[in-house]
Amino acid sequence: MSKEEMIDERYQLVTGRIGEIHREESVPEPFREYFRKTAGFIGLTAQVLEKMLSGWAETAAKEELKEWNDRLYEDILPANYGTSYGNPAYAVSVLGEEYGQLLSFLYTEIRGLIVYAYEKRKWDFTVAAELFAEIYTMFQEEIPKAETLRETLYWYISDYSDEMAAYRVRESLDPSLSFARDIIMEEDLSDERYLYLFGEYISDNICRVSAFLNTLSQEEIDAMASTYTEGYRIGFETTGKDIKKKKTVNIRYQLGFERMIRAAVLQFEKMGLQPVIYRAASHAVNKRQHLRIGYYGAVPNKQYDYDHRGDAALYLDQEFVQRKLRVMQVAYEKMKELAAVHGGPAVVEVFGEEPFVPMSCPQAMQLSKAQQKLQVTYDSEAGQITNRYIKGEERSFTIIAYPVPEIGEDFPDIFRETVKINTLDYKLYQQIQQRIIDALDTGDRVHIKGQGGNQTDLTIALHPLADPKRQTNFENCVADVNIPVGEVFTSPLLKGTRGILHVSQVYLNELCYRDLKITFQDGRISDYSCKNFDSEEENKKYIFENLLFHHDTLPMGEFAIGTNTTAYVMARKYGIEGKLPILIAEKMGPHFAVGDTCYSWAEDTPVYNPDGKEIIARDNEVSILRREDISKAYLGCHTDITIPYDELESVAVIMPDGRETAVIRDGRFVLPGTEELNRPFEGGIHIDKNYKS
Repeated sequence: MSKEEMIDERYQLVTGRIGEIHREESVPEPFREYFRKTAGFIGLTAQVLEKMLSGWAETAAKEELKEWNDRLYEDILPANYGTSYGNPAYAVSVLGEEYGQLLSFLYTEIRGLIVYAYEKRKWDFTVAAELFAEIYTMFQEEIPKAETLRETLYWYISDYSDEMAAYRVRESLDPSLSFARDIIMEEDLSDERYLYLFGEYISDNICRVSAFLNTLSQEEIDAMASTYTEGYRIGFETTGKDIKKKKTVNIRYQLGFERMIRAAVLQFEKMGLQPVIYRAASHAVNKRQHLRIGYYGAVPNKQYDYDHRGDAALYLDQEFVQRKLRVMQVAYEKMKELAAVHGGPAVVEVFGEEPFVPMSCPQAMQLSKAQQKLQVTYDSEAGQITNRYIKGEERSFTIIAYPVPEIGEDFPDIFRETVKINTLDYKLYQQIQQRIIDALDTGDRVHIKGQGGNQTDLTIALHPLADPKRQTNFENCVADVNIPVGEVFTSPLLKGTRGILHVSQVYLNELCYRDLKITFQDGRISDYSCKNFDSEEENKKYIFENLLFHHDTLPMGEFAIGTNTTAYVMARKYGIEGKLPILIAEKMGPHFAVGDTCYSWAEDTPVYNPDGKEIIARDNEVSILRREDISKAYLGCHTDITIPYDELESVAVIMPDGRETAVIRDGRFVLPGTEELNRPFEGGIHIDKNYKS
């Protein structure tokens, strides 16, 4: 019997068994209803799998495809979440604290069957369904102890992590896994039905993005794609890396932008790069908190994702960490030839959705302190493995962002203005930013102070320049990897960097923070607070989990001055400041990143500004530890926090003798030679028509 036949036999057995559950009464309430409802969902996804195998998707009408999409995702939508077993609070209220948490985890893992059905991945479908059937049988015999149930779930994750984690590595490198690419390149993108072939949740927002792009000419689409792909190419060029050594590029985006992505694929192929387009993780073993890394559709319910961000608490222990790291190492070794020619990610972000402010869910799983430390260890060692095969000094990336219709009735105008912002005159900005850098290089520190209600009062220590004629602290960042144009940045010295960073509201890693305040001592976070929740303890926990990523402290990895006043004025004009992504927001004032430096994993690669000076501030006191113990050098995170111009009293460079030169005062650029940056406040805008010439 072939492997495929064996899987098919197992699939038939388990789906047949699960199909009988709705008629059985051997499991007592309240568990009976849980198993019946979950079995019904499995039956629904099995129907989809069988339809996909029969070619249904090729001929089904859009209305039918949409109906199935709605049925598959309706249970976790906000309107229904209050009585969903995916909601830990509801599951605990019905099934009890111990069983509710565990069975809510199981239900969430079972929801991955949607992906396996659309991708026709019968093995993944079968093993998850078998887990459900095994646990149902346990409850038939007698109510198992909660610890026995926990062990069953643990061993499922552990035993199958070999296949699941290894497949994830392959997904990230192998262009022959072309499920998404085939849809993007072969379907009729003017026919909305194509969106439903991905198996992701398709909202009105996604449909409207696709429809809007279909109103644009091919010339406009090609220009959008070119800004994106050229940014990627220029990223290699400006850092002295040879893009000709690379054969693949990872494209990450949210559904709806397929016309632009198709054009980008064709442009990348002309550069000799094949696309690797993988989905955001569906197996628990491959997820990272609530974050979605890869391509994805609309998020059905951000609270649902947030409630399950700590599900690793079920299985995260030393044995599991070591096993997963071994699997990762073996998988990369098998794929080392593909890893060596992988160029890095090209990301399309979206903005405009209502900022998500999560509700605290005490019933959700949470990592213990010991598990938090294990997670930090795993992230560090996994990063080291990845970098051995996809070398930091040889790869690059690019990121660009566009709005979605949820931003409001001005969406078409905001979209077009965003396109303009993405193509601002980079030569003009390069010249102006050089003046700012020249001034900053005269000092040994920079002082940033807020105004009004902003309590920021920070001193940033700069590296000494041994040869100012040939060296600089700041990179002149124009429109390459970080689109749009507009910042100068450095990795500051930690010793001497101190004070308070404060913002009234900021949106970081898809989460909203209110009245965020971070205190630095010698460049490291020494205290933090916000006002999202009523209790100080809950606020600190929120920051610790989602901004510090379970690290006891983080260093300041970057200080930058954003110069894109055009983006700022556009945001104020439409009242969308709170909806902008970091990518644009960081260009709209001074910003500070906590975590790794901008040059992590590539500190030893020389980087030069257009004026020929070498940027010497590529390390700090944490990253330099790589020379002694690499596990202490990298934190696996880098989060930018921006102070908007209107909350800013001053940014001034301070010289060793105490003299000061102001760069910004009262939210306006005052350094001679930077006056042009204030024109957008008066209605001016600058577009480089020849950017791609």
